[in-house]
Amino acid sequence: MSGSETHTPKQGPMAGFEETVKDFWRSRPVRPAHGRKFAGVAAGVGYRYGIDPTVVRVALVAATVFGGFGVFFYLLGWLFLPQEGDSVSAFEGLIGRGRTSSSPAFAVLLLILLIPGLSWTFSGGWLTDGTGLIGFALMAVALYLLHRSRGQYNRPVMPSPAYPTAAFSMSTASAPASSATADGSWDPLAADPSAWDLPNASPSGGLPPQTPPPPPAAPMPRRRKSKIGAATFGIAMLVAGVGVVLNLDGQSWFSIQHVVGLTLGVVGLGLVAGAFVRGGRGLIGLAVPLAIVGMALTTVPFENFSVKGGVGDLTATPYQASDVLPEYHRSAGNIDLDLTKLPAGTSVTTKVTNGAGNSTVLVPMGAEVKLTCETEAGDIDCLGQSRSGVGLDSVDFTAPGNGQKIDLKVKNGVGNVEVRRG
Repeated sequence: MSGSETHTPKQGPMAGFEETVKDFWRSRPVRPAHGRKFAGVAAGVGYRYGIDPTVVRVALVAATVFGGFGVFFYLLGWLFLPQEGDSVSAFEGLIGRGRTSSSPAFAVLLLILLIPGLSWTFSGGWLTDGTGLIGFALMAVALYLLHRSRGQYNRPVMPSPAYPTAAFSMSTASAPASSATADGSWDPLAADPSAWDLPNASPSGGLPPQTPPPPPAAPMPRRRKSKIGAATFGIAMLVAGVGVVLNLDGQSWFSIQHVVGLTLGVVGLGLVAGAFVRGGRGLIGLAVPLAIVGMALTTVPFENFSVKGGVGDLTATPYQASDVLPEYHRSAGNIDLDLTKLPAGTSVTTKVTNGAGNSTVLVPMGAEVKLTCETEAGDIDCLGQSRSGVGLDSVDFTAPGNGQKIDLKVKNGVGNVEVRRG
């Protein structure tokens, strides 16, 4: 026994997983200086693995709308993927691992932005039934499988260090230490000139022959213009139009949120299809505003909005119980409802819903009022109960009285809700 210990490489799935992760970090995508839309994260991932960057952008937008993780993933890429021409990423430059064009202050700013980005992803509005966590897992698995299958393509070459390294040729290092040459002359470099590692000279003693430059590359053939962009735009407009018509016809499922989501889905499919035929890039100009609208509709529930609700102020003063409508509805505008003219002993039930605007209801002085007041953003002042802010809990109580009996619900998307006696 020699006493030496033989180490064998790891075997099994975990070994392959570990090697893939390490190789991903060593050859991670580089954010390009040209051809990017913002910070170059999507373009870097696309170029690294030989896929159209539009596909990556669509995936990030989808991850942002459905789960919110796209923003956090983009910030991670901005922080940990080096930019073209840099030797390390912004985070590595912050901790002194190498040269980067990102300042330490900017790297700290990205780190700070990760905190609200992560909390936005895992807050109650975005993590409904684990959507944010599922989105994180799907994106991580997709990136892992992408590197496993296409990691051999377009491996980036990091730039060499900015400072020169001390390198000596083998011939110089092995030269004799004597300072005298064979003919007896003194050698100030303490090496025989015959051992110097110089470029090969021509036999005549002149400069070595120059290699002619390679001929310029032939221009790329012009791509045929794809029609997938126009076809996708037409289908998206058709879907949006049908959704609006069905909403007007009373189909409650086709709300603004669902119509925007269906339209964005069609545009997303067009972008994915265009990535394979190299077309449809103009659809990005339609996908971005639709994604912004989708995020707004997801963050703030606008279920009170509908085309059927109408726009403008609504004022009503019923004098009989039969004049009271089951619902007073506006998509945008102020609603003023006066119930003080109802006869004594009347019992009515009604609802006031408003998408954006103020809702004010007057009830008789001695009426018994069963009341529910709610607004997503604004002030609530209902028979002495007051609240103010965003995402408020509803005010729900019964005010006693000896006169009329009124069952009233007032619900706003954005705006003030006020119920008072008059």
